[in-house]
Amino acid sequence: MNSKTRVKADKLYLLLGALFITALVVCNLIANKFVSVDLGFYIFTISAGVLPYPITFLITDVLSEVYGQKKTNQVVISGFAALVFTMFILWVGGQFNAIETSPVSNGVYNSAFGNSTRVIFASMAAYLVAQLVDVRLFHFWKRLTNGKMLWLRNNASTILSQLVDTSLVVIVLFYGKESWETMGGFIRDGWFFKALAALIDTPIIYVLTWLIRKQFRLKFGQEVS
Repeated sequence: MNSKTRVKADKLYLLLGALFITALVVCNLIANKFVSVDLGFYIFTISAGVLPYPITFLITDVLSEVYGQKKTNQVVISGFAALVFTMFILWVGGQFNAIETSPVSNGVYNSAFGNSTRVIFASMAAYLVAQLVDVRLFHFWKRLTNGKMLWLRNNASTILSQLVDTSLVVIVLFYGKESWETMGGFIRDGWFFKALAALIDTPIIYVLTWLIRKQFRLKFGQEVS
């Protein structure tokens, strides 16, 4: 790979990393709102934060396929640091009283972000475990299939790691506050929605990785060195 292509590869890596971290932070900021999503065949009751969350697993799968396990784990750790920083900034914002003309009062701020510390803590614990599991499983399947069957490693790694993520988030967030039956419903709907999203994004990852390989002249299954 020549220097010009290397620069392009580095820029794409930074862009994907930025999109990943943005989606991750937004997921946690809107996670306190629970919504119903009617897809016709099933009505999901999920946190609004689940809606953009599959994007993070799509990006890590693209990064794993193109840049390898080490570079992908660096993005995962950076996302963890971003969550810690977000939690700190939300705490700082809550230490100051809103002025009378502020469009966001203390009550509105606390209502929107008052539970964010627990939400982000739950997400951080689940996120770090699930994302590292996802990356490890992705490369396990990649080695096992000699770089073939992208659909298998994309879905097998994501679906299993999403089960870990959803279970940990719900248990840490609602243990002692909701019944096991209610928590089981949240886990079922959240995981089912994420698994469905993983199946839907399979053709997307094929298109994205094909475009990237074509741009950087990589063979199927080959990584940026």
